[in-house]
Amino acid sequence: MDEQETIERIEQLRSEIDNIDGRLLELLNDRATLSLAVRELKAQIGMSLYVPKREASIVKALQDANEGPLYNENIAEIYDTILRVMRKL
Repeated sequence: MDEQETIERIEQLRSEIDNIDGRLLELLNDRATLSLAVRELKAQIGMSLYVPKREASIVKALQDANEGPLYNENIAEIYDTILRVMRKL
């Protein structure tokens, strides 16, 4: 592969990454909307808003389903951040 072909391939891959980032953003906003709905329902019946066991089970299920190349530690780090942000909404 010559230099120009390599540059074109890099641009193609970056375009695919940009598309995935857009989809991730949409999914994160969908998740936030659902999280807010759950929070509202919990408040109506006096349930605790923060349930560490639930968050741990989410991360564990994702790690069990993980086929890489992300390591399970990466999944935990990513979801710790996502869940922390969702709690702050």
